[in-house]
Amino acid sequence: MSQTEKGLGNAQTLCVELRELEFEALEADSGHATVIRFRLNNETVRIGDVLLVLDGSDILFHGRIGPVDDQGWAFAADRSGSKIPSLRN
Repeated sequence: MSQTEKGLGNAQTLCVELRELEFEALEADSGHATVIRFRLNNETVRIGDVLLVLDGSDILFHGRIGPVDDQGWAFAADRSGSKIPSLRN
């Protein structure tokens, strides 16, 4: 099992502004993306770390980061509090 798959023991938080987040909604509820696939441009992020998506000081998404694929896309889920729109304008 690779170090990426194991995680590092101490979780870190990746904070991203919504306008800078490249993502696609994989699951949605009431127009909000609850599971997303997003471009991960930070090699220090591991499975089990937390993705925090902000719009200024507003928290729009707070979820644990799951697998990262070979193309640099990661998955995260916030099934109870996501406010990220499932479709981009």
